[in-house]
Order: sequence, then structure tokens, then C-alpha cells
Amino acid sequence: MNNILIINGHEHYVYSQGRLNKTLFDELIANLSGKFNIQTTVVQEGYDVKEEQEKFKWADVIIFQTPIYWFSLPTMFRRYFDKVYEYGVIFQGAEKYGQGGLLQGKKYMFSTTWNAPESEYNNPEGFFKGKDLEGTLEHLHYTQRFAGMEPLASFGIHDVISNPDIEKFTAQLRSHLNKVFVLEG
Repeated sequence: MNNILIINGHEHYVYSQGRLNKTLFDELIANLSGKFNIQTTVVQEGYDVKEEQEKFKWADVIIFQTPIYWFSLPTMFRRYFDKVYEYGVIFQGAEKYGQGGLLQGKKYMFSTTWNAPESEYNNPEGFFKGKDLEGTLEHLHYTQRFAGMEPLASFGIHDVISNPDIEKFTAQLRSHLNKVFVLEG
């Protein structure tokens, strides 16, 4: 795991300027630089499809930093996948459905921001009916599995609009990165 691609999928909205996702994106870079080779993409700033495909081929790990809007990705980020995940480059046909991913041996991690309160996860009475973070991201995991990648533990921070606590959020991200990438010790 020497090469890491970090993608900021935030899309600017009137009610969401992207400062938190930018902060977390910067935190990812700061914590992983010097230990790994890093390339980055900020979807909202634009990108070249072929260059992005080369970044995926180069990377051992892809980290997707994204807000969750309406329980999915922002529109621009969804479009990014539609363009970059091209047949013959990222996946191909296979005898068995879902077995044609060309990113075999690569790993990925979702780093997500939610306004849903943390109390709604792992709670049978909660909105997500007992699902944990990974369960709420299951539909996004399918895309990466289809491309042939394997998941690392996802990261999520919650209640970001109602109860923002940047210091707490960045500390939680650093702790998560240390567990996933063993940065200390």
C-alpha cells in the first residue's frame, strides 16, 4: 500500500459550502503524506477522465472523501464514476456477473460526512433500522466491488450541520487512519 489516491467528492450547494469535507480531505493528505505517495482529485474543480483512470491504475488504495446527500453521493461525484469507470478500463464482461472488475488487488475507503445523528446507527428503533455505517453505505460498496476493489473500514462523522465539532471530527479521522494504515508505533 504505497500509493494512495484521495478524492474529494463534495459539491458546492447553497446550504453546504464544503468546508468540512475540505478540512477532512486536507487532514487525510497531511496524515498520509510522507508515509505514502499521494495523488489527489477535487471533483468540483474538474478532471480529465483518462488522467483519473491512470490514477486508479497507479493507486493501491483509493480514499473517497464525500458528504452523503439524500443517502447517496453528490450529483457531480456520481457523474465522476459514470465517466471514469469506463468499460475495458475499470471493468469488463465476465462469465459471472460482477466478476469483471479490473482493479483487483486494490483497496478503497469511504470517509463520509452525514447530518444523520450517530444514535440512528446500530439502533433497531432508529431510522436505519439497526444498520451500521457499512450497512448504510452498502449500495456504494457494490460499485467498488464491481470494479474489483476490496473495502477498508469506512469512516463516518455524524450530525455535522446540527452539532459541528471540527476538532473532534479531525481527531476521530486521525484515530481511524491510524487503525487502518497503522501510522504510529
